[in-house]
Parts: sequence; structure tokens; C-alpha cells
Amino acid sequence: MRIVEMHVTPIALGDPPLLNSAGLHAPYCLRTVVELVTDTGLTGLAEVPGSAAINVKLEAARAVAVGCDPLNWHALRAALRSYFGTDQRALVQVESALDVACLDLAGKQFNVPVATLLGGIMRDRVPYSAYLFYKYEGAGGELAFGTDARATGWDAARQRAALDPAGIVAQAQAMVKEFGFQSIKLKGGCFEPAQEVAAIKALREAFGPDVPLRLDPNALWTVETSIAFGRELEGVLEYLEDPCRTQEGMAAVRRALKTPLATNMCTTSFDDLPGSTRHGSEDIILTDHHFWGGLHASMELAAHCRIFSRGVSMHSNNHAGISLAAMTHLGAAMPNLSYALDTHYPWQSEEIIVGGRFKFEDGCVVLPKGPGLGVDLDRAALARAHAAWLRCGLRERNDEVEMQKKVPGWKFAATRW
Repeated sequence: MRIVEMHVTPIALGDPPLLNSAGLHAPYCLRTVVELVTDTGLTGLAEVPGSAAINVKLEAARAVAVGCDPLNWHALRAALRSYFGTDQRALVQVESALDVACLDLAGKQFNVPVATLLGGIMRDRVPYSAYLFYKYEGAGGELAFGTDARATGWDAARQRAALDPAGIVAQAQAMVKEFGFQSIKLKGGCFEPAQEVAAIKALREAFGPDVPLRLDPNALWTVETSIAFGRELEGVLEYLEDPCRTQEGMAAVRRALKTPLATNMCTTSFDDLPGSTRHGSEDIILTDHHFWGGLHASMELAAHCRIFSRGVSMHSNNHAGISLAAMTHLGAAMPNLSYALDTHYPWQSEEIIVGGRFKFEDGCVVLPKGPGLGVDLDRAALARAHAAWLRCGLRERNDEVEMQKKVPGWKFAATRW
């Protein structure tokens, strides 16, 4: 089996105005769909965060991928690394896309799920966590500048503002009712720590002690602030994610708190693992197969976490169904998956796969039953999403620029409190 074609299709999906430490989400999130076609007529799929820069690298990777055997991932990865040389930041997402697409092809070739190819299925229901955001009014995409007054339940919660603890609780209640999530995460780093801590305490009061809570200040806090507010939340949080910057800073906070620390910011690549072990900077590493080099690489990370007594789970970004399927297969195969996975998926309303959007059952996604990733492209939906990409004009994500439309002169600060 040989790869004979590689298609790269940038798309844009509606995204509400969600706040984070870097600013504000634009009305559209950008993704790129990659298809590998073989001489046997099979097509392997992948999806990565979209940007003009990454799209250029993916287009360049076609010269390497075409002609390769998708079942020989090690040879293809070596060829990619030789071709791209030292440009590792670009390479990691290219590797991720081709790794996932090759695994999808292999699963279809042998009529088995991708999770089987990763070592076997440990669980066929993969748990996800509710992901709460402070946000402005608005639904994103074509509805970016207006809301549907008739919307109820989660649709209404996805549109209305949630800028205070009461709004966050209402958002959580709607999301949990709709999707059945068993744990809750709040994206922080947007307001003064006291306000976000108050929101966590309000969530604890609303949901009780049996629902795990997480807070992610996105490394906007100093070490001193992290310790002070971390102590205030001891016994409340399941884990505190990236309260401050650097492995050394995280290690200082970890020594001071009983609450476990998680990261997807201070330990983000295999080059970071020696420092993680040396400093003891976190208890849990949140992988993201898009930024660690794919599903094979994330399984290697899981093995490291097992050896060095780290928990492991997954970070999320704005994704469609191909990425959600890949995350679910990875979650199904990881023997030491320690915590429910993050997902932005409820915040999107569009989809590009046949059958429409994935369903959540009690906060879990059931492993797709078909071979490979178990999903197929809806060509009409892909065409609409590509047309939206052409129409919206966005080519790189820039939350600072979007925030300045709401708050003129706003600037990102690496440490704010």
C-alpha cells in the first residue's frame, strides 16, 4: 500500500467569544483537514489546528508523504524529519496529522479500530470534562453579532454572557444537564484571582463535593499568588492547572500545596521531560496529540508518565469530529489515563463528519465502532466549512487582536497577577 494523494483543506467553524489569558476567541476557529489516499482506494483522515503557516508546511509535506507506505510510520517520520530539518515547531503538527491519517488507513486496511493499533482497548467509553469559559454575549460564526432569543437550555447558555460566578454556575448547570459531564473545569486567567476563586467556590456549593473541579489560570499568576490562592482552594480542586510559568515556578508551588498540579504549558514536548523530572514541576501532564506529534507519541508520553509517577490526561483546543475521534481512540487505549479529558466540543455547533455531531452519554464518548477512526467526511459540510474559511478572512489565530475590539489597547501580559 502506497500513498498516492494528499489533500489539505483549511476550514473555519463558528466559535463564541470565549475569554482566556491571551484575549478573546474570534467568531471562527480555524482547523485544517488532511486526507491521505492510497493506491488501494482507502482514505485516511486527520485534523489539526489551522493556520496559514502550518498549511504551508502540510502542503510541503506532500512531497515526502506521496509514495510512502502508511503502514511504516517510523520510516515516514524519519523522512519528514530529514526534510524539515531543525524546524521542529512546524514539524510536530505535520507529524501529528500524518500519524493520525496513517493510523486511520491502517485501521481500515486491517478492519480494526485505531485504539487496537495503539495497544488495545482499555475502555470503550472515554470520559470528558465540562469546560467552562468566561465569555461575552454571542454565539460565534454566522451568529457572531446576534443571538437567537428563542434558544433554551445549553443553546442559550452558549450564547449569553457569563462574566461572574452566578453566570459561570448557570453555564455549568446547562452544560452538565445537556452532556452529563461528571467533572468541571473553568478556564481562568481572565479576571483577578479572587473573582475566579469565588466562581470555583460557587461551583462547589452548586454541585457538591462529589463533582471534581479544576481551575486553569493559564500561567497568569505569580508563584506567590499561586500559593496563596492555591491554599484557599485546597480540598476544593481535583487539580490546579498551570497557575504560573516555568517548571521551576510550578515546582515551587507544588512543594507548597497539597493540591495536585497539572500542565500543558510548562511541559509541552519530549525535550521538556528531563526538566519535569528534575524539578518535580507537576503531578499530571495533559497531552495534546496535535502538539506532541500524534497518537503514537502521546502513547510514548503515557509510558513516561507511568514510569515517573505522573498522571496523564488530555488538553483540548477548538476541534471538530475528526480530532474528537482521535482523542477518544487515544483515551480508550491509554492504560494509565488518570482523569477525564478536556474538550471544547460543546462550544461548536457545526460538524464535518457523516452523521453529524458526536453524542455524549453521561459525559463520555463511546468509542466509534468502525475501522480506523470510525468517522468519514461529509463532503458537503467540508465544502461549507472551507467556504467559511475563504469568506471569513482569518488565517492565524490572534486572541489579542480580537480582545482589542472589546477593550481598546488591551495587551497580553505573560504574568498578570
